[in-house]
Amino acid sequence: MTGCKGARVHGCTGMRLVFTVSLITIAACATGASQANTSAAPAAAGTLAQIYYWRAKPGKFDEYTRYVHDVAEPIDHEAQRRDAFVSVTTYMTRDTVSSWTHMRVFILRDSAQLRALSGALDSAGMRLEPDSVKRRERGTYAAGLRDRVGAATVAILR
Repeated sequence: MTGCKGARVHGCTGMRLVFTVSLITIAACATGASQANTSAAPAAAGTLAQIYYWRAKPGKFDEYTRYVHDVAEPIDHEAQRRDAFVSVTTYMTRDTVSSWTHMRVFILRDSAQLRALSGALDSAGMRLEPDSVKRRERGTYAAGLRDRVGAATVAILR
C-alpha cells in the first residue's frame, strides 16, 4: 500500500487498520451506538489506541453494561490515576449485525504505555480488590457475561 511506509502496527498495515477501525466506529455511531467516557482527558495527547471488542452473551447485554460501569470503570480510573493511559471510552451497540456489543478504546500516549497497559489494569484491579478469591470470582462472573471477539492496536492520525 503506498503511503504506509513505516506505518506498521503489530504486524498489520497501520493505515489500513486505522481505516478499518474508523469505519467500524463510524458504523457504530451511525447505528445508534452509545458511549460512556470514563475520563475527560483529550485524545489529542495520545498517539496509539488499544481497542478491545466484546460481545455480551445472549440476554446479558444490560448486565454486562452494568459490569463495565460498576466494576471495569473503577479499575480503569485507578489505572489512569497512575498514568496507565490517557483516556478510555466504551462504545455500545445493540445492532445484531455487529460482531461486538461493547468496544473499549484506550488512548495511549506512546508504546511504553501500550506495553504496560495490561499489567497496569491488573495491578489496579488488585489494589481495588486485594482478596485473590474475590478477584477470581469477579473474573468468572465477567466470563459468564461476555466473550472477547477481538482486539486491535492502532495509530492515531491527526
